[in-house]
Amino acid sequence: MNGNRFGRLFQVTTYGESHGDAMGVTVSGCPAGLELDEDDVQAELDRRKPGQSMITTSRGEPDAVVINSGVQDGYTTGTPIGMVIENKDARSGKYEPYVTAPRPSHGDFTYSAKFGTRNWGGGGRSSARETVNWVAAGAVAKKLLETQDVQVKAHVNQIGDIEAPEVSFEEMLEHTEENEVRCADPETAEEMRDLIDEYQTEGDSIGGSIYFEARGVPRGLGAPRFDSFPSRLGQAMMSIPATTAFEFGLGTEAREWTGKDRNEDWEFDDNGDPVPEGNKHGGLQGGITTGQPIYGEVTWHAPTSIPKEQKTVDWETGEEKDIQVVGRHDPVLPPRAVPVVEAMLNLTILDFMLLSGRMNPDRLDDQPGRYDTEYHPSSPDNE
Repeated sequence: MNGNRFGRLFQVTTYGESHGDAMGVTVSGCPAGLELDEDDVQAELDRRKPGQSMITTSRGEPDAVVINSGVQDGYTTGTPIGMVIENKDARSGKYEPYVTAPRPSHGDFTYSAKFGTRNWGGGGRSSARETVNWVAAGAVAKKLLETQDVQVKAHVNQIGDIEAPEVSFEEMLEHTEENEVRCADPETAEEMRDLIDEYQTEGDSIGGSIYFEARGVPRGLGAPRFDSFPSRLGQAMMSIPATTAFEFGLGTEAREWTGKDRNEDWEFDDNGDPVPEGNKHGGLQGGITTGQPIYGEVTWHAPTSIPKEQKTVDWETGEEKDIQVVGRHDPVLPPRAVPVVEAMLNLTILDFMLLSGRMNPDRLDDQPGRYDTEYHPSSPDNE
C-alpha cells in the first residue's frame, strides 16, 4: 500500500491503525540543531486528542508521544526523527458486525474491494485517528518555522448554517483556544456549540469548515505546474479524512467577480519591491507565493458514524439489514481538525522553503545548541 509519505525534502512517513498497538511517524529532512523535546510535540497532540470535551469522542487516549530517534540532548541530530503514540483505549468488539456489512458512507467496502482484506477495528488505516501522526510531524515543522518567523493559525468559521464573522489573525491567535469549538468569535462559538448539542442529542452529526492563514511565508515558493503551491496544499488538505472542499483566496466566490474587479494593480512597498495592492488571490499567483498572507478554507462533511438506524447489506450472507453504529464518535469534526489543518499547512510551507533554499540558517544558528561541538557525556561512566 502506497500513499503513506508526504513531502519531498521534509518527508513524513506514517504507520498505524485505529485499533492497532500504536501509531507512528518518521520525519526525515529536519536540519540538525533544532531545539526539540517531547513537550513541543505533546502540546499539539493535546489539542487533537479525543475526550477533551463533550463534543468529541469519549475514547480515552492520552496520545502520549515518545521520541525514540533523531534527538540528542534536546536538539535534533539531522537523522530521521521517530515518534510513537500508543493506542491505549481500543475496543474492536463493537466493529465485528461490520466485517462484511459495510457501514454507510465509510471506507469499509472500498478498502475491502481494493485490498481483499482490511483491518476492520475502528476503521483501521482509514480512521481519522491516523492524523495523530500528522500533528506530531507538524509540531516539528512548526518549531522549525518559528525560527524563520513564519506563523500559522486556523479556526472553525462555520458549523452547519452558523457562520462566524470575519476575524483578524490576531483574534485567531487570542481566542481560538478559549472555547471547545475552536471558533475565534466567542459569541458565534456559543451558537455553534448549541447547534452541535442539538444534533448530538438527536443521535446525528453535522458538518462545518475551518479558515486558515499563514503569515511570514516568503515569496517565490512553488513550481508550476504540478508542483505549484496551491496544488500541493490542496493535496495536503484534501488528504484529511472527511474533507469535501479546499479553497484559497476568494475561493468559489471568485466565479462571481469580473476580471477587472478581481485583478489587483501593482505598487511598490516600503522597500521598493513590487507588490499587489490587495490580496484577493490569497497569497498565491501563478501557483507561486507572493509574500502576502496565505489564507483559505477547508470543508468537512458530517461524521458518518452516527447511532441513528441505517441500512446496509452483508456481502457474505447476501442479506439486507438494519444497523446502528455504536461506539465513541465525534458529532462534528472541525473542532479537533484545527490542529490537523495547521500541521498540514506547516508541513507544506516548510517543504517548499527547503526545496527553494529559502530557509535562513542564521536564524537556526541563534539557537543555543546549534553547532555545539562540546562533548556531553551521557552517563558518569563515560571518560
